[in-house]
Amino acid sequence: MDSGEPAAIDSKKKSNVKYAFTCAILASMAFIILGYDIGVMSGAAIYIKKDLKISDVKLEILMGILNLYSLIGSFAAGRTSDWIGRRSTVVFAAAIFFTGALLMGFAVNYAMLMAGRFVAGVGVGYGIMIAPVYTAEISPPSARGFLTSFPEVCCNLGILFGYVSNYAFARLPLHIGWRLMLGIGAVPSVMLALLVFVMPESPRWLVMKGRLADARAVLNKIADTPEDAEERLADIKAAAGIPKDLDGDVVTVPKERNVDEKQVWKELIFSASPAMRRILLAALGIHFFQQASGIDSVVLYSPRVFQSAGIGDDNHLLGTTCAVGVTKTLFILVATFLVDRVGRRPLLLFSTCGMIVSLVGLGTGLTVVGHHPDVRIHWAAALCIVSILAYVSFFSIGLGPITGVYTSEIFPLRVRALGFAVGVACNRVTSGVISMTFLSLSKAITIGGSFFLYSGICALAWVFYFTYLPETRGRTLEEMGKLFGMADTDMAEAGDAAQTKKVVEMHTK
Repeated sequence: MDSGEPAAIDSKKKSNVKYAFTCAILASMAFIILGYDIGVMSGAAIYIKKDLKISDVKLEILMGILNLYSLIGSFAAGRTSDWIGRRSTVVFAAAIFFTGALLMGFAVNYAMLMAGRFVAGVGVGYGIMIAPVYTAEISPPSARGFLTSFPEVCCNLGILFGYVSNYAFARLPLHIGWRLMLGIGAVPSVMLALLVFVMPESPRWLVMKGRLADARAVLNKIADTPEDAEERLADIKAAAGIPKDLDGDVVTVPKERNVDEKQVWKELIFSASPAMRRILLAALGIHFFQQASGIDSVVLYSPRVFQSAGIGDDNHLLGTTCAVGVTKTLFILVATFLVDRVGRRPLLLFSTCGMIVSLVGLGTGLTVVGHHPDVRIHWAAALCIVSILAYVSFFSIGLGPITGVYTSEIFPLRVRALGFAVGVACNRVTSGVISMTFLSLSKAITIGGSFFLYSGICALAWVFYFTYLPETRGRTLEEMGKLFGMADTDMAEAGDAAQTKKVVEMHTK
């Protein structure tokens, strides 16, 4: 009898991990939408420029503007997800992007194409903010790093699908090919909207709304044991400022504990404690350096980079670009299995070192090719291709997935949605600046010089990660604050409630 109990517990644990795994995959599909847009635009840009006869400046604005538009979605998602729930927000994101993809697919001129980019950008902002937050809140601590790295996996799958779409439709008539490339992006959003209904709501959001019975039911499906479920529920109640003795199927959250939007902004930014400032800076830093390392310049403009390396044929350009997508996807899968075994810090530091070396190699190859425009230097072209593949490999094994994992973990419950939205905003602004200035930067300091610049930024990033970011592997979300100097995060929210009188939910008035 006794020997059967551990086996039953182990079987339930495996079943619950599979359930959380399924939920994480479904939520992370929102990132396929972003990835597809990044991948497909890299090739579609070639044909958009030819068909609409636009300048390089207009082209780079078109390529990067979606990142700035996504700011609207990412900030609105924080409020929306706290209002209608994490799951419903994913459906809303899919609907918005579906509309944007259709607008881009049917665009008849540059202005209509930009309008489609605006709508799609808002949808992307919603998706990239809510998917990691939901996944972190639904995942058990033992597998959270593995599961919260899935948004980056799906993003890379989306990039690969975008590259394949470019290759598949490249032989169609000019005015049809690029429109199909963009318009078919509506398909993943439809799949996401349909599949999301099998996902449960986040237990942490349910607790914030006083729905303790529903939260307990979800936790029993995702926790390792019933005891673990009750312990996690108690931790979430404490983090939400709900008294330990307040129990029931549905409880009324005391009004004096409700936190309005101004209070959340005040606690996160304007009157933040030293520990909260450190958490915020950690989130902003890791998001900034992820994009400032030049990943969008490599992924969005890979055909242009390969062209500079001496590959002239469109089919060869798109075929080589597909190799970049395959490499990124394979190495992100490797990262998902390492993040909970090796830890966040080691992967970040190893990844950034590899990126520095790869960017120096790419800058060297492109500089040599640029100095000999009339001569094909095979070793330099080969160095460029190998360096790009190495760069995306190192990025995908560390900095790519860890950014979302780390940021979704470190913020306290009461500011998590807004805190993650601020991090995403920094990410998207940096991405937009990088992608909208790459062609102009390349003309100013040469394309090789651009990648030397990115390598210097990566060196600064390594120093920041080494000196500022603590390891979070194996910690529960409710105890993360201890790593950043909070006295006792498990109980701090409840204790602080007596002073702030507001610590449960971001209430939208």
